[in-house]
Amino acid sequence: MAGRTQDPQREEAAIGGAVRPDGAKPSTRSKKTPARTAGARAKKDAATAASSPPDAETRIDYFREMSLIREFEQRAGEMYTRAKIGGYCHLNLGEEPTVVGLMAALRETDYLFTNYRDHGYALARDMGTGRVMAELFGRQDGVSRGLGGSMHMYDAEKRMLGGYGIVGGQLPLATGAALALTYRGKPGPDAEAVMCQMGDGTTNIGAFHESLNLAAIWKLPIVYVIINNGMGMATTVEHASGEPELYKRGCSYRMPGRRVDGDDPEVVRQAAVEMLTAAREQRQPGLLEVMSHRLRGHSVVDPARYRTKEEVAELKKLDPLPAYRATLVAEGILDDEQADQIQADAVTEVAQAIAFADASPEPGPEKLFDYTYASDVPNAPRLMPGDPVLAPGWDAAYAGTGA
Repeated sequence: MAGRTQDPQREEAAIGGAVRPDGAKPSTRSKKTPARTAGARAKKDAATAASSPPDAETRIDYFREMSLIREFEQRAGEMYTRAKIGGYCHLNLGEEPTVVGLMAALRETDYLFTNYRDHGYALARDMGTGRVMAELFGRQDGVSRGLGGSMHMYDAEKRMLGGYGIVGGQLPLATGAALALTYRGKPGPDAEAVMCQMGDGTTNIGAFHESLNLAAIWKLPIVYVIINNGMGMATTVEHASGEPELYKRGCSYRMPGRRVDGDDPEVVRQAAVEMLTAAREQRQPGLLEVMSHRLRGHSVVDPARYRTKEEVAELKKLDPLPAYRATLVAEGILDDEQADQIQADAVTEVAQAIAFADASPEPGPEKLFDYTYASDVPNAPRLMPGDPVLAPGWDAAYAGTGA
């Protein structure tokens, strides 16, 4: 199947071809393949889309976007081992339908806050395959100008206000953004809303409870989404949480909670839309728990030795991408040739994104202190490593004075 590390299509995709500014290569899709670019979603009104099952074209879009995220994350892991990516790097492998379903529920006017496992969300938010890869490479053409890296995808225009490296660091900020929306507009079907994504381990820290409490008493237009992949780093949810059914924690704040299957993007999208609708129209915050799978370790450097061979084998059986593909083929929405072409297109697009990232310049040392503060701060330190703390000759005035 296309998308594996040893796939020969990768080598073909990496050779030649024009690179667009976002790093994606023009599609080589055959005439039989549904004509949409990789990563595209149907731009329908979310409330309308949730009222009935998605049409065939939309479901193909979901598969296309899931395939792109899968290929991107596999190649990101590879680029990390080649030392093209540094620092921390957490992948969405296994969580593709969750990501796609959540982002399909959001409108372009909604705001998104995520944790550090944020690459797939940036791709699904249409931030550009090349720009996202360039950010991982620490290059100037990245979504955060190469200054953020894997955990800090950010694009104000797309209203993705950050991946955050501190566990739970995004919750107070997302809650504050939702509070700001209550000052900017009234509730209604066209109102803006906030989605705040987090991992299961985040539910055990103070910021989670403080944020949900404020959202409840202030009636904020926000949906908190817990991605429960069963493991907080190397610890199971059952061993770390007194109440492992995490959606029930909203009851403490009289906040509706719901748990859904994260292996089906259609189920995830509908549940998210329903909660976002309540947030928009009734200023009713919600807590959505999405059950998903983490196919690899916590990060790219985690060998996941805490999992048994039987658990690893079971996870491979539960891989949601081939399962969704099989469903579409069985229902006659796609045939195998079309599905293969979609995944081959993902290989091509990501290969071109890597070429784009490689060609992007690195930020120079003079950029080190840019964006330290939102505005200029008097006497802000701008010393480079090795610079003298005091300018040469600073003591000339004291020479011979005995001071």
